[in-house]
Amino acid sequence: MKAVILAGGLGTRISEESQLRPKPMIEIGGRPILWHIMKIYAHHGVADFVVCLGYRGYMIKEYFANHVLHNSDVTIDFRENKLIYHGCHTEPWSVTLADTGEATNTGGRLKRAGHFLARDQPFCMTYGDGVADIDITALIAFHTKHGRDATLTAVVPRGRYGALDLDNQKVTRFLEKPPGDHSLVNGGFFVLQPSVLDRIADDDTSWEGDPLENLAQDGQLMAFRHTGFWQPMDTLRDKNALEDLWHTGAAPWKLWS
Repeated sequence: MKAVILAGGLGTRISEESQLRPKPMIEIGGRPILWHIMKIYAHHGVADFVVCLGYRGYMIKEYFANHVLHNSDVTIDFRENKLIYHGCHTEPWSVTLADTGEATNTGGRLKRAGHFLARDQPFCMTYGDGVADIDITALIAFHTKHGRDATLTAVVPRGRYGALDLDNQKVTRFLEKPPGDHSLVNGGFFVLQPSVLDRIADDDTSWEGDPLENLAQDGQLMAFRHTGFWQPMDTLRDKNALEDLWHTGAAPWKLWS
């Protein structure tokens, strides 16, 4: 099964970082968050990726084109004009880097990548800016069992502020960043049948607009509930929080050894 990762947006809410590089290339623990997402999938046996590029997509191409160089010892033989790699530590992945346009919307990016997908097999799809300790194997099994066209992952986002319980003016309980109002939101991590591509009109189509809404109206959209860790990297504050988790050895999304 292939996994499509949307990696072409501008990332305006984290412009401190994204003005220099595409959002999926912002690093957590010295590795792009895109790498972390791919490691989550690969842990569950999904190691064939289609990455949809847009804003500064050449930087993502350069990262993967030089992946062997950056993860190996190397001898540069100027006399023979060749590189000799030693002890290569690359990932056993196949990565297709698809230019899907700088101004293309999320649905349009997915449709443009359609020719890299088999028309008779489901595929995974997610955004290039969020991590979770999600069980991808269970997600795929859930999608296969219900037989509908689309599955999204439903999550409860964490609150951004501490919550207070009050008895008049006395604080009886304080919770640091509890879950929000318990409303479920789209956490990405989709499994989709290829037929969903026919619901995307053009480059301007938002995947979160008509395609998902129409799938829901037609009874073809199911929700896989994930109650564990889930965190998008929308702001610099989010990035720093993920960085702290990684460096303290407490990153819940690090499912691999």
